[in-house]
Amino acid sequence: MSQPVNQVRRVANIDLGFNTARLVVMSAVPGYSFRIEDEIREVVRLRQGMTERGLSDEAVSRALPTMRMFKRFCDSAGADVILPTATSAVRKDPASCKEVHALRDEIAEQLSIIDFVASNTGAPLVGLGGTIRNLAKIETVQQESPLNTLHGFVLSRQSIEASVERFVELPLAKRRNIPGLSEDRGDIILAGALTVLGVPEQLKVDELTISTAGLREDIFFEHFWEHLSYPVIPDPRRFRVLNVARNYRYHEQHANHVRYLAGRMFEQLQPLHECGTGERELLDAAALLHDVGTVIAYDGHHRHSQTLIQYNGLAGFTRREIAPIALLARYHRKGYETLLSKADELLLTQLAAILRLAEFLERGRSSAVKDVIVSWGEDFMRLTLIADEHPAVEIWETERNGLPLLEQAFGRRATVESLAAPPAEI
Repeated sequence: MSQPVNQVRRVANIDLGFNTARLVVMSAVPGYSFRIEDEIREVVRLRQGMTERGLSDEAVSRALPTMRMFKRFCDSAGADVILPTATSAVRKDPASCKEVHALRDEIAEQLSIIDFVASNTGAPLVGLGGTIRNLAKIETVQQESPLNTLHGFVLSRQSIEASVERFVELPLAKRRNIPGLSEDRGDIILAGALTVLGVPEQLKVDELTISTAGLREDIFFEHFWEHLSYPVIPDPRRFRVLNVARNYRYHEQHANHVRYLAGRMFEQLQPLHECGTGERELLDAAALLHDVGTVIAYDGHHRHSQTLIQYNGLAGFTRREIAPIALLARYHRKGYETLLSKADELLLTQLAAILRLAEFLERGRSSAVKDVIVSWGEDFMRLTLIADEHPAVEIWETERNGLPLLEQAFGRRATVESLAAPPAEI
């Protein structure tokens, strides 16, 4: 499906932070879809040399050329709108063990007098910002995570404590080589990590969830949703799925009909799979995204779809939810193997069987199969198709490519038939 090209706008977002200046150029159709087109960053270290009177002349001399360069980049990229932001952060040099303890005590004391912290002990915690993302990246590298995005990653307090110990032990030259840590944060990561650690300690929580969004994204979304009376949408998970689908030019009619047929079979088979609304949402997302890999190539597009889902992530979904969505897209056509636990594997097999059936029942991409009725007994399962004309192609493809996984998933011999009679032979 083609997006409304005449409405595409390039939105540049400049974020001037105390450590790093960043420029992100977004291609956006307001209220429809958006994607990052380009991004550049420059270390400016505005905090360095700062006094009570403000920024040092040296810091200003580093920042101004960067801002001029960003402006030229925006002009070259054809930005229609420039959204500038300025953020702040407290940065200190690495400290000795004695200074580390003193800093931790100071952080704890300051946090303890904040009413919000005192009144939200045990509440869920979300972390954002460069320091937190770096701490999460270090952990995901150690875990060899297959997902590209950090969004939704759960970072444990134990992991932060381990990182702090590592930062204290290593000299700066070696600290900068820690896998996952940005080189330009090597000298400031300890103070930042100690500050981050102080929050879950005071709130008495054991983990925090990473958000890759921040002030920069907030300002962009205010612009993106400015036509709404309140720029917050009721179902951000649904929109994120649609955003990925639209960015990769999905076939809207086909994807929606696959989603409809999959949903109908999911509902009717609920007494067998015993899944709820959460699993239905994962199936729904996979149905909309199953063919996005064709933007790379048709051959092997099921694998490309998995890669694109894993690489982009889906903001609002947990990493544990993104993984099965990507796997369902991977197995919507053929093949099947997982390294999941037995319980997760059974669930994935059943959902993959449903999605694969829906795909082959919509093989002609013409919505020939209007609906499907599923009936079963102890050892059989029957799919009865409702169509205006006999869906010969869809039945042929389903019998060859869809029924085997269905039989494996539900342990019953499966057949497919159509209420519409085949044409009479001449």
